[in-house]
Amino acid sequence: MLLTALLGTMLLAQNAACGGADPAIVSVRIASSTVQAGNTVYHISGVVENLGRTKQASNVLQFVDVDIAGTGKVDSRGIPPLAPQQRYTFGYDFKRSSGAGLGSSRLHFKLDFRQPSPPGSQDCNPANDEFTLRV
Repeated sequence: MLLTALLGTMLLAQNAACGGADPAIVSVRIASSTVQAGNTVYHISGVVENLGRTKQASNVLQFVDVDIAGTGKVDSRGIPPLAPQQRYTFGYDFKRSSGAGLGSSRLHFKLDFRQPSPPGSQDCNPANDEFTLRV
C-alpha cells in the first residue's frame, strides 16, 4: 500500500512538471488469440494517451515501433496527434509456434517521433514512451 502511494505521488509530481504534450504508452495487452496451422496468433491491443496539459501540433508524425526480443524494429503503427487526455488504440498481431513456452517472447513497444525530431514540447516526458509485454 505504501509503495503504491509513493509510486502514485511520484507519477503525479512527474506529470505536474510536464507543461507540454506528453504522449505515453499506458497499456499493452493480449486482446485475444487464435490458432492457425500450428501457430498461435496473438492479437495485441495497445493504448497511447496524451498525459500532458497541451495538445500536440497537427503536423506531429509519431509511431509506436515494435521490437521482438531485441532484434530491432520489425513493424510500426502510426499514432495521430493527441489532445490532452485523448487516447488512441493501436493493434498488432504477433504469430509464433503454439509449442512456444508462455512468456518466452518479449515484445517491446516504443514511441518514435519523426516530426519534430527531437520531439521537444510534443513529448515533455520520454520516460513513459516504452512498454514491454511478455507473451
